[in-house]
Amino acid sequence: MKTEKILVGISSCLLGEKVRFDSGHKHHSYTTGTLAQYFEFRSFCPEMSIGLGVPRETLRLVDDGDEVICVGTKTKELDVTEKLIQSANQQSNWLDGVYGYIVKKDSPSCGMERVKVYKNNMPEKKGSGLFTYTMMQNYPDLPVEEEGRLGDPVLRENFIKRVFIYKRWRDFLESKPGWSELHNFHARHKYIFYSHHQDKARQLGKELSEAGKGELSEYMLEYGRKLMAILKIPATRKNHVNTLLHIQGYLKRDLDKADKQELTNLIESYRMGHVPLIVPITLLRHHFRKTPDDYINNSYYMNPHPSELMLLNSL
Repeated sequence: MKTEKILVGISSCLLGEKVRFDSGHKHHSYTTGTLAQYFEFRSFCPEMSIGLGVPRETLRLVDDGDEVICVGTKTKELDVTEKLIQSANQQSNWLDGVYGYIVKKDSPSCGMERVKVYKNNMPEKKGSGLFTYTMMQNYPDLPVEEEGRLGDPVLRENFIKRVFIYKRWRDFLESKPGWSELHNFHARHKYIFYSHHQDKARQLGKELSEAGKGELSEYMLEYGRKLMAILKIPATRKNHVNTLLHIQGYLKRDLDKADKQELTNLIESYRMGHVPLIVPITLLRHHFRKTPDDYINNSYYMNPHPSELMLLNSL
């Protein structure tokens, strides 16, 4: 059964649209190839949206002492700072409906981080593109990533997982859930949270258990912000190992000594970096098929995104 594609925003040049300053593009094949099987893209070029044509003068971020502005590299009078900010603010009509955004790295309009900021003609990689910065301020829970960082297996898996969970959370809110449904949502994602940050995951669970006396709608907003903040922290090998051991505990009465040792050895091999995460997870899936556990079978940890993406193979 074909799943519905998730709507994701993207810098137009990454789809191969010739909107760059030199009339070129920066087609990103992983996005248009692999991710396009699961994501539907809504492209946008903030520089084109404010009336800059192609070809055009290049822009740069400049620290003028009071603020960071975006101006032409040759024509300092070409100040598009307010126009880029306004453009981001004016996109709420469609940004409300996307569940992630992929932006062009290093761009003074689109870059997410480490964009060059010039002061006294000396660059320092400390800025963010003005459009993307404003968008992230307006939508702090929205998963945003640069195409260059998608080459990192950990960051790639993190972004894609966040998109799927953000979509699931937004759909969950649309269903007008009650407290019991929220507890169930948390239970199904608990081990994903643990793999990202164990202390914050425990704290979120504790807060949820104590929140039933308050106003549900208000807490939903707080819970959503915190779950997306936890997911923004990349999962670590150490946290995955601890999570795998937690899950292994559900099998302690069902496995014989040899099976327990095999699973323990595989988790240790993963900890040492000798095998990818998919190896112990595949063995855990096998054992839970033989001896099902409702709690684990309902958990998203071992199936956080479509297996065809093979994201766990590189972790």
